[in-house]
Amino acid sequence: MSSGWVKELPFAVTVTDRTGNIIEMNDSSIETFKKYGGNSLIGKNIADIHTNRACKKITEIVETKTANSYTIEKNGVKKLIYQAPWYQNGEYAGLVEFGMVIPVEMPHYVRS
Repeated sequence: MSSGWVKELPFAVTVTDRTGNIIEMNDSSIETFKKYGGNSLIGKNIADIHTNRACKKITEIVETKTANSYTIEKNGVKKLIYQAPWYQNGEYAGLVEFGMVIPVEMPHYVRS
């Protein structure tokens, strides 16, 4: 992503096309995945850079057209990962992943 409101967001945004090829990465995504190639990942298929377990989950998201979210912690940094299908003109167009740093202890509110 070379321009637009997404470019400098303080969390990673990675977008694939309907075949799983990475088509866009914002600055945070490029930095997050720097050790895997950063910007050079654009054009590569996500199946080629994920484990078999992750590929099964990606296939499930694509087949069911449902979102997947989870948290991870690496080197004392906790992140929320949200993966979901995206659409263009009502047609499935690919996947988008948001990855954002969150506090290790985070308030949770139930509102009515």
